[in-house]
Amino acid sequence: MLKHVMKARFAVVIVASLVVAGGAYAFTASNTVPNSTAGSGASTVSGYTVTALHYALDATTPANIDSLTFTVSPVIPNTGSGKVVVQAALSTGGPTNYNCTTDTTGALVTCVTTSPQLTVALLTGVTVVAAQ
Repeated sequence: MLKHVMKARFAVVIVASLVVAGGAYAFTASNTVPNSTAGSGASTVSGYTVTALHYALDATTPANIDSLTFTVSPVIPNTGSGKVVVQAALSTGGPTNYNCTTDTTGALVTCVTTSPQLTVALLTGVTVVAAQ
């Protein structure tokens, strides 16, 4: 009789284990993972050539620089991810960054420098940061 009780307990333990395992499988079987993509690549990064830098002085106060214009090569599209920033190095304070725009060809860049006002007396250098 003791053997019979032991076999029954063993059978109950096996059945209970199968039920728990089946329940765990049911939860893992219901997971859904969407398709995804991953990858890497490499490319050459080259610089821009800046030419024809022109300072537009204020007509009323010529000590103020109202804008900078220059050409860049290769061109920077005026739509999408193209971006140009001019950093004006100043003898005191600064440096000050000015956001710029490109014309429709992407070759001519204009940077309004009135907020804050850029002055001839404080300007010691210009750094152009461009990305496409």
